[in-house]
Amino acid sequence: MYILSDTPSIGNNFLAELRDAQIQQDSMRFRRNLERLGEIFAFEISKTLSYSETEFETPLGTALVPVISEQPVLATILRAGLPLHQGLLNYFDKADSAFIAAYRQHTKGDGFVIQKEYVTTPDLNDKIVIVADTMLATGRSIVMSCKELLDQYTIKQLHIVSIIASSEGVAYVKANLPKARLWLGAIDEEMTTKAYIVPGLGDAGDLAYGTKE
Repeated sequence: MYILSDTPSIGNNFLAELRDAQIQQDSMRFRRNLERLGEIFAFEISKTLSYSETEFETPLGTALVPVISEQPVLATILRAGLPLHQGLLNYFDKADSAFIAAYRQHTKGDGFVIQKEYVTTPDLNDKIVIVADTMLATGRSIVMSCKELLDQYTIKQLHIVSIIASSEGVAYVKANLPKARLWLGAIDEEMTTKAYIVPGLGDAGDLAYGTKE
């Protein structure tokens, strides 16, 4: 498990701005900060991939450069995950993409169930798959989504990227997806009775794209 906030870096500035209630009022900046963190995570994940030396002709000679041997497939859970997905795609710019529509359907009281509308994906057999979801609260939506992909395909490696996670959600993902590698911006200890992370940053989808009914 990689936790960005454990090490001082410019990434913590972007994370701080995502949490800042004043800066959050600028939805374009909120989306851009999610995108920036996606780029940072893409760079960190790239260090774990396989490379092969490839020969390139320059104006003055030949250079051997190690380049990625295999592009990952980038998957995201709509809608809050889209800017994070774009940041990953900025760096893995030859990657194919997959999209999962899943959301909380609230029941009476403080309970909810995870509803999945659809999944659209390329062939994931023997692929490296990176799944992005901005918030990892209970972990139920990411586990449900990943398990569906794992049931349909033989995935070589599974990476999960989230900006803010709860400690409870991390434990749930580890218990249900033991082979997945987690890439997190920060881990917060608390959740509300409605399963919002505290201090968290609020509803990432609403902050990025406007409130919904």
